[in-house]
Amino acid sequence: MRKVYVATNPADAHLLKGALEAEGISAVVQGDFLWNLRGEIPLAPETSPSVWIENESDYDRAREIVAALRMEGGSPEEAGPDWRCDGCGEMNESQYTECWQCGKDRPGLGE
Repeated sequence: MRKVYVATNPADAHLLKGALEAEGISAVVQGDFLWNLRGEIPLAPETSPSVWIENESDYDRAREIVAALRMEGGSPEEAGPDWRCDGCGEMNESQYTECWQCGKDRPGLGE
């Protein structure tokens, strides 16, 4: 297994895990159970939730997905611009990988 992302919170980690699995990359979230202990243990990359891929051969593709989702910094400000759905025309916030209105994938993902 190889780490591809250190998340800012468990939800962030699980969203990426879902995006990777949607692309056929087997992924695991580790450390999310430590989230409830924040304040009791030091906050560091080692104690933050992280996403790991199971197959080393998927690493480059997984990092491309992380970059495409603009999760590099882990902050909403770095997520990029909002986007318009090709299916229904609804505006979606930048962090969404599919349209909240109709469920169509964000343009550019998985291409």
